Order: sequence, then C-alpha cells, then structure tokens
Amino acid sequence: MSTVVAVGAQWGDEGKGKIVDWLGPRADLVARFQGGNNAGHTLVVDGETTILHVVPSGILHDGSINLIGPGVVVDPAILLEEVEALKARGILKDPSRLRVSGRAHVILAWHRALDAARETAAGKDKIGTTGRGIGPAYEDKVARRGIRVADLRQTDTLRDKLEAIGEQKNFELTRLHGAEPIDVGALFEQCVEFGRALEPYLDHTGRILDRSLRAGKNILFEGAQGTFLDIDHGTYPFVTSSNCVAGAVCTGSGIGPTRIDRVIGITKAYTTRVGSGPFPTELDDAIGEELRRAGAEFGATTGRPRRCGWLDGVLLREAVTVNGLTDLAINKLDVLSGFEELKICTAYDIDGKITEDFPMTLAEAERAKPVYETLPGWQEDLTSMTSIDQFPDNARRYVERIEALAEVPATLLSVGPGREETIILRELFAKR
Repeated sequence: MSTVVAVGAQWGDEGKGKIVDWLGPRADLVARFQGGNNAGHTLVVDGETTILHVVPSGILHDGSINLIGPGVVVDPAILLEEVEALKARGILKDPSRLRVSGRAHVILAWHRALDAARETAAGKDKIGTTGRGIGPAYEDKVARRGIRVADLRQTDTLRDKLEAIGEQKNFELTRLHGAEPIDVGALFEQCVEFGRALEPYLDHTGRILDRSLRAGKNILFEGAQGTFLDIDHGTYPFVTSSNCVAGAVCTGSGIGPTRIDRVIGITKAYTTRVGSGPFPTELDDAIGEELRRAGAEFGATTGRPRRCGWLDGVLLREAVTVNGLTDLAINKLDVLSGFEELKICTAYDIDGKITEDFPMTLAEAERAKPVYETLPGWQEDLTSMTSIDQFPDNARRYVERIEALAEVPATLLSVGPGREETIILRELFAKR
C-alpha cells in the first residue's frame, strides 16, 4: 500500500491534472481534498482534451474510485455538468466510481454574485479571482453558516437555513454593491433538484479512505491550485481561500499524517502565474511572450493569459520545505526547446541584501529582484523522447540542476501534453 500526495509547487497551473491522470492507473483511489471549480485540470489522452474542474483527474481510468473530500467547495451545477459530459462519453457509467462527501460545502448563487461584485468594487486593488464564488463559500464555511452537500437532501430544514443566510447576502449585494438580490425561493427549489441529482454520489468519503488504507490500497491525493496560492503560506492576500499544501490532505480528506508516504511536487520547467500578486521572475518581454505562445499558457477555467517567467529556484525550495516534498514532476520541458540560453533564479536581491529564502511579507516579495544563473539551452525536440538518456546533454543538465537546487529527485518528466509524453525515472507507488 502507498499513499501519494500530488501538489503544485508554484502558483497553480503546473500541470497537476496530467500528472494525476498519468499516475491514475497505479492508484485504486484518487481523492481531491481542497479548492473548488476555480481549478481547471487539462488532460490530453489520445489527442482528445478533457478539462475537469471538480471531478478528480483519475476519473478517466475505469479501475479507480474518485473521491471529493470535505475540504472541497462544490458548485453542484458545475459538478453535475461534468458528470453528464463524462457519462455522455461512456466514462462514468457506474456512479460508485465518483463519491462526494456530504460534508463538503456548497457554492450557491449568492457566492458567485458576491465574488463578482467585490472584485468590481475593488477596482485596481482586486485579487484577480476567477469569480466562481469559491472565496465567499469558504468564508461562510469558516463563519459556520454554510450549506453542505448533505443539507441539500434535508428539505425540511433547508429553506429556513437559506432564508436566514439570504437576508445577510442580499443586504450586501443590494445595499453595498447595488447588485440584484438573489431569489431565495427559487434558490431553494434549485437546491432541492441538486440534492436529488447528487444523491447517487453522496457518501462518507473519510470512511471509504480508511477502509481502503486498511485493505492496502494505493491512494493518490490530488491538490488544486499551488503552494503559493495557499491561504497561509502563499503571497497573501493574492491567494486562494483554502490550504493548498500537502498538510491540507489530512483535514481536507480525513486521514492522519502518519498515513502519507510520498509527496510529489509538480513544477513547470519555467514559472507562470495567473492574476495579481508578486512574481519576481516575470518576463514582460519577447521571451515571456514566447514562453506563453509555446506553452499555450492560457487558463483552463478562465482563458486568461498567464504571466510567464524563468524558473524560480527560491520558490521551488520553499515549496519543498512547506510540503515536505519527496519527489518532483517537471512539466513542459519541451517548451524550452529552441532557446539559446536558459535562466534559473537561485536567490533574491531585496534592498541590496542577497537571500536564498522566500520572503515572509508581501512587500518584500514585491521588491525582490531575481539573481540568475545562466545555463545553455538546446535545440532538439523532446516530444518523441521516451527516456532521459535520449535527452541532449544540456536538457539533462537542466533537469539535474533543478534537482540540485531543490535537493529533491525528479521522478517524472513531461515532454508534451499527451499522457504518453511522460518519462518515469522512478516508481512512486508500491506494486500491487
């Protein structure tokens, strides 16, 4: 039995979906433990692209059970839309392959409305959210006024709960933001329908995990976003509203820390970021534009162009520390083919002081200037290569330099978007 946690080592969009999909056949269960449908995981299998926002990325493998844990906030409309799309393709014929925790909180219409209204009101100071209502849903969860998936089936108490919450939500929407109020009666009817549609998938996912662990199953935990969007460890306030780091597996799924064996950090061979916030290695020039073009760097959820820059080794080392990474997956190495030289940030210059540590405050992160190390690039196309032994010397040295800076071995290398364009250097899961 092995348990592996897959987390993003940057600001999200590192290609976690592809890695989880690739690891899927080795896992009996794939569990999502935090975030909402602001995460978009893009999977390319046999030339067909699948974008998942809520359903775990292991769903494309017939043999795996996929869990949505209590740490996730669920938009029922989006989840059911994904379910129907998967069923139409013959992928989710058996509802027992997708289990949704009754303890997961629900994203409702007023969460989306408030998300959009607050971002508009913030103007130039906006966080850069996806507008999907994730933050306001987590806000209600922490304030102990949220609606959970199991509540959608408790129709005798649901209306009263919605009316109590709705009064406060509509006050903010109308009086503070001049927006339209939410019709609580219509929302109640919608929630009842959601509850009926989700009932075949409703379960106590924590118990499923415990039974599976006791039975010696292989389990893969899938994170959303990335380490530096974590509410506690990221570039606050330009972060998401949940904990994205490996430790969140315990609270977000319902297992203890002694049951985690490996933690794989997923990083691009360069760095990207979506939305506002500091980005020390950002390239606002032709090189940054070329990385965006070659890497197709546009958000799976919003379509927004991603900000691009050289690989940030300071960021990566911090991710190793915060997550306790045991392994690395390096994505999009193929995007770097054709560059004459490559740069890796090995330290920051903050007000004339050189540091190899990621700064504690936002102000310091915003003033950080990257200290670069230059490496020779390569011209060869990596996409058809199936072994690191086939890599040109400079590509192999680039991987080795990343490993040395992180002090963590690379386990997986991605040389293209397809499932088959993945090179394994060492096994993560115990053989079944």
